[in-house]
Amino acid sequence: MELTNVTDQTTQGPMRRYYTRPRVCQFCTDHSVVIDYKQAEVLRRYISDDGKIRPRRQTGTCAKHQRELARAIKRARHLALLPFTGEILR
Repeated sequence: MELTNVTDQTTQGPMRRYYTRPRVCQFCTDHSVVIDYKQAEVLRRYISDDGKIRPRRQTGTCAKHQRELARAIKRARHLALLPFTGEILR
């Protein structure tokens, strides 16, 4: 059995270059923004619609600030400032 790799421009289309902007942590660049469990509106941006904490690859935060975010979100959930589940329950 012979394996062939067909690379035809008509089937694949033109090659496109993707420009990825460098990910910079918002909390590292702007030192005035503090991660605090009492700031529920700030923490809501880092929670998905299901109520899960968004991963670093989606939020763009560094490892240090992602740990602080997770800790603050868990504290806010415990104090009932943030929901454990999503907004709409089915």
